Amino acid sequence: RETSKAFADYAGHVAARLSDRVKHFFTINECSRLVHLGHGIGADAPGLKLSPSEIKQVRHHVALGHGLAVQAIRAHGRAGTRVGPAENAVSCIPAVETPANIRAAEKAMRELNAGYLTVMLEGKYTDTYLAQDAPKYTTDDLRIISSPIDFVGINVYMPDHYVVAADNERGFTLAPFPASFPHMKATWLRPGPETMYWVPRHVANIWNVKSIYITENGTSGSDQPAADGTIYDVDRIMYLRNYLTQLQRATSEGVPVRGYFLWSLMDNFEWSDGYEQRFGLYHVDFATQRRTPKLSASFYRETIARNAVA
Repeated sequence: RETSKAFADYAGHVAARLSDRVKHFFTINECSRLVHLGHGIGADAPGLKLSPSEIKQVRHHVALGHGLAVQAIRAHGRAGTRVGPAENAVSCIPAVETPANIRAAEKAMRELNAGYLTVMLEGKYTDTYLAQDAPKYTTDDLRIISSPIDFVGINVYMPDHYVVAADNERGFTLAPFPASFPHMKATWLRPGPETMYWVPRHVANIWNVKSIYITENGTSGSDQPAADGTIYDVDRIMYLRNYLTQLQRATSEGVPVRGYFLWSLMDNFEWSDGYEQRFGLYHVDFATQRRTPKLSASFYRETIARNAVA
């Protein structure tokens, strides 16, 4: 709990000094990653492997830190400052687009995001979430966590689950991924362009969110220069073209996506993968720091110029 309060102090300090130039603040990026990978399986810092009950308590304190940060940013930011989370939500996609499967996917989306988006946007945990290893909390905690926000940021990379309607207590079944399901350079990144349609649509429909930002979307690639020096990352172009087409599908139907951020401009130090995974539109020679635009940079430049998928 003390870390949640310290984070709020930090957020208020930053907002007080930067909100004359910065008008939109994200509180915490990827709560679920820092809890699951950092405290559950130990892959990310701080490298802990806690029990299920301890993980849920950490998760609650992270959500509390978000809510306290929202309050601190509002208290110390200049007039007009806007604030919200940036979360890599557990994405639940109807396996086949039938009305029953769509309803089941919405149920799954709400339930599997109970520890973050659901409690942030509803001010309560689901009964199923509390049925086992429930965190300790107060009603005041829930009020703080659900402090009003101006937008929701979502990081969209892949489908976490394909959902089928089922006659069970949850109302849905999560279809297993077959071994033959494709992946990008990063083996965890399974391409599913329809994710870019369904995740913002779910966020809008389930929680009545009126302003959504795609805060991350992109893919890693092999990205080695060819003999002529060009980096022909047509796999990234394929990925972005299909995802952006699905984003256009969503906005054409009125899903309130207000902005899109591609991950990333340049190859970077990528979490625990270090320099092994290249996500950039620009290739970085890490020895010399030379930056070279990949073919995908041309694609994205043309997409921006047209305001349409190139």
